[in-house]
Amino acid sequence: IELLRGTFKASYHSFKLLLNANNKALEIMTELEEALRGSHPFGMSFVRSRITAISTNVFKIIKHLDELAPHKYEKLFPRFREIQQRIHTLIGHGPSPKEGPLVASLEEVVMGMVDLVGPKAASLGEIRKKLGFRIPDGFVITASGYYLFMLHSDLETEIQRRIQAAGARDLDQLYALSASIQQLIINAPLPARLEGEIQRHYSILESKEGKDVHVAMRSSATAEDLPSITFAGQYRSELNVSPENIFQAYKEIVASKYSLQAMAYRFNRGIRDEDVAMCVICMPMVDSVSGGVIYSKNPAGQDTVVINSVWGLPKAVVDGSTPSDLFVILKDEPIRILCKEIARKDHKFVPHPQEGIVRMELTEEEASRPSLTEEKALELTKIALRLENYYGTPQDIEWAIDSKGSIILLQCRPLQQVKAREEEGIEPKEMRSPIIFKGGMTASPGAAAGPVFKVKKNIDMLQFPDGAVLVVAQALPAWAPLLSRAAAVVAEHGGITGHLATVAREFGVPALFGITNAMEMLKDQDMITVDADNRRVLKGMVEELIKPREPLSNIMEGSHIYECLKNAAQFIIPLNLLDPDAPEFSPKYCRTFHDITRFCHEKA
Repeated sequence: IELLRGTFKASYHSFKLLLNANNKALEIMTELEEALRGSHPFGMSFVRSRITAISTNVFKIIKHLDELAPHKYEKLFPRFREIQQRIHTLIGHGPSPKEGPLVASLEEVVMGMVDLVGPKAASLGEIRKKLGFRIPDGFVITASGYYLFMLHSDLETEIQRRIQAAGARDLDQLYALSASIQQLIINAPLPARLEGEIQRHYSILESKEGKDVHVAMRSSATAEDLPSITFAGQYRSELNVSPENIFQAYKEIVASKYSLQAMAYRFNRGIRDEDVAMCVICMPMVDSVSGGVIYSKNPAGQDTVVINSVWGLPKAVVDGSTPSDLFVILKDEPIRILCKEIARKDHKFVPHPQEGIVRMELTEEEASRPSLTEEKALELTKIALRLENYYGTPQDIEWAIDSKGSIILLQCRPLQQVKAREEEGIEPKEMRSPIIFKGGMTASPGAAAGPVFKVKKNIDMLQFPDGAVLVVAQALPAWAPLLSRAAAVVAEHGGITGHLATVAREFGVPALFGITNAMEMLKDQDMITVDADNRRVLKGMVEELIKPREPLSNIMEGSHIYECLKNAAQFIIPLNLLDPDAPEFSPKYCRTFHDITRFCHEKA
């Protein structure tokens, strides 16, 4: 009797453990189904951790069933391994080192090398070689060089371990993880072979440009600037780098792959960490008298070309840190300037005599003078339209004009277009909705309402509530991680060609820039409506304005991470074994983890 009681107790224990594992497996399936519905963004660490958890629990179910009925259902073990292998093949693991040189000369680069050098470098090489536009000489530290660095001293393994262990989703968790990984990369030694290749190509550049030439180093990450994915301003650039600091600057740009804004962006767009290799362009600094950005098509849908320009380096336009001149040009022949708005530009960015860049105050005369002549604006327009025609899609082009008056192209990438709205904003009823601000520029169309939340420094981001209106002094790329949670954006300074505007359009967040004194006039927690279409900010919630706004589609859908989970889920979620009395109700016909759990639950 004691033996029988002991056997029964062991069987009962196995049965309870089987039921527990079964319930956990079903809970994870529900999580995966919820993720596929796009109710919230998720990263590759979520996919891998959930698949690891469900694999563990399904194996436990089989093991406990085998304890209940030894060897009777042992064919479940090979079926489990087969399904598990299919899933692991689909989700992949670790980086995929690219074949090719560690460093490539920019004059050899063409668009077909995009996987090796990244889209920014590939585009510059292509238009230099095929269209003959002025592009600085230089070289690219390639994806092969990046992977060599990542595999050196098991750097990639440690990075993935930290990401998996953190499971970070909130901004404060991402902050800590970001700082940890960036410091790890910056402190890591470069492989001697990579250092040697960088030094060799820099020596070639020196022979062309002069001894100790200072360089600009820019990211050209793979997966950057792909359709519907911009990564605008999410990675670091280093300007006016001295030869002795090139290695350090390279590591800092690689580390910026794990900046807060870049990690948050990848998370929200469903881009796997291992799909992004950080290539870096290295080219001599341009003696930039003026610079800026030109859009070959107005992102709001009008058939015009838009130019923002400033004195000095284009940095002030790109990062939205200062007011910029605006030129709007009609595309129809003969091309002509439709309108121009000359901003007061109090300072400019210029190279420091030793290294880096400095902000220089402008004279009263310079501050109010156009940074771009009408002739150069039309010349830039012709270049932009030629590039749009060559690529077959609107382009976002960063440019500079040197001391000789030559136009030099620094970057060219596809321009994100916004779907035109069928109706403009609706006039609010008089008196019921007082207008607080009128004017500025539409950086991203639409209308939305929410409580004001002013962000002055990075630490403020941690308290930013979902659905608030982000109000800032400058439209800096650093604020981009908040756009997935913001109802709208209001900025005192910034242009429609800046990085924050680009990401706002990508996320469908209404944005109004150039609103003077917004930080002073708007009070935290006050409910406001931002009508970016009609360039105004109104008091309270004006429902007539926000009703027409269409809901955003699931931005995870179509991404690498979403497709990974979707494909893997085919071997996890579907239930094919429905009838326990059917002859097909056997291990042989288990095609998914759900089939195995159903079979084991029935037989237990």
